[in-house]
Amino acid sequence: MTGPATSLSLRRSLLLGILLPILLFVVVDTISLYRQALGAVNTAYDRTLLASAKAIGELLDIEGEGSQARLRALVPYSALEAFEADNRSRMVYRVSDAKGAWVDGDADLAAWRGTLPNQGPYAALVDFYDDSFRGDAVRVAVLLQPVASGRERTMAMVQVAETLELRRTLARQILVDTLQRQAILITVITAVVLIVVQRVTRPVRRLSSNLQQRSEDDLTLLEASDLPREIRPLTDATNQVMQRLQHLLDHQKRFVRDAAHQLRTPLAVLKVQVQSALRGDVDQTEALQEIQVTVDRATQLANQMLSLAKVEQVKQQQDFAPMDWSDAVRAVALDVAPLIAEKDLDFDIHTVPCRVHAHEWMLREMARNLLHNAVRLTAHGGRLNVQMALTDGMAELTIHDSGPGISDELRMRLFQPFAAGHAHSGSGLGLTITREMVQALGGSIQLTNRYAHGLLTGLDASVRLPLYRPTSLH
Repeated sequence: MTGPATSLSLRRSLLLGILLPILLFVVVDTISLYRQALGAVNTAYDRTLLASAKAIGELLDIEGEGSQARLRALVPYSALEAFEADNRSRMVYRVSDAKGAWVDGDADLAAWRGTLPNQGPYAALVDFYDDSFRGDAVRVAVLLQPVASGRERTMAMVQVAETLELRRTLARQILVDTLQRQAILITVITAVVLIVVQRVTRPVRRLSSNLQQRSEDDLTLLEASDLPREIRPLTDATNQVMQRLQHLLDHQKRFVRDAAHQLRTPLAVLKVQVQSALRGDVDQTEALQEIQVTVDRATQLANQMLSLAKVEQVKQQQDFAPMDWSDAVRAVALDVAPLIAEKDLDFDIHTVPCRVHAHEWMLREMARNLLHNAVRLTAHGGRLNVQMALTDGMAELTIHDSGPGISDELRMRLFQPFAAGHAHSGSGLGLTITREMVQALGGSIQLTNRYAHGLLTGLDASVRLPLYRPTSLH
């Protein structure tokens, strides 16, 4: 059975979990590298602009003296050729006096109106800014150059502008180179991740294939020695489930086998009795009495086998809750009261509140089986005593009968299915059911012969269950 269409395989989840963060990092890293490279390109070309401005500044002087003094520039255009990288960019300049009036160069280049940075990267009085010249975007360097000639001093403003074609071309090349390297890096990482994920998930795929090829009744444990350590808790849990399923399957098979074997005998006897009654071999009243006895035994056997199956169901469901054991014992004693009165037993019951973590049906069935056995084995007019006590954090139920007790040989097999204590005394399932329920509740059961003055006086059936503690985990 496949999962929803939206679920991802383990391999795809690993790939997405690994590659998506790497791709995100590569994108961020590519943007960062591109910005750093573009900044380095701008810095390099800005230095060229500054060198051009300084070269022009060295060609300035002052003509005349006093009020007739004016700034003069003798800058040949060839002075800029050394700073032009190639024909993809061109440079223009403008020289202005301290008042911003044009002195030399291209008058179409707008005069600088900005302010010098407080702390620039250069020792010179220089500023860089972006502008446009005749419709083209340009990068401009402005240098405030002191000029002296004789006794005259003034400040010149030298502007050098360069078009951005070369810078943009270089920036695009840097971006392409960066993307190519990152693409190669992503390809290598993807290939490595695919290979690693393929190798890591190979045992999981092999395990999945083995499970799919198994037959429906194959519940053998999974072999997890070659699985990754992170997958082993899953296989351990799966093995535990398989063990429980195997236990349930074995229990069902055993139940069907035992039911077929045990019910076959009373049904065969019943058939013979009916045939005998029809032929008139026995008196009708006697025949009906024999049939009634057979039906009663078959009914008791069927009910106890159903109870044994229900014990296993309750054990698997773990539908337990805190409850008072003494209430269940007193309710069962009330149900059994007609049997006690029929045998005129000297009956006494003493209970104390005992909160245990259990299932109500289990507590009732357990008390009912023990009381039925005690009533059946106690002679007419005998004593039957039920006591409950709290000892060492345990709740203890003890039923004292005055029956014949049990032998050591019988004690060894008394809790086995269909091992009745006495011939014609029952189906042999009562104590088996009781033991299964006691073990499911984490308790213990013990049958002990009771002696007085060296004489056997009866049997003590004792059941101990742990008391319920709210802080404990169940």
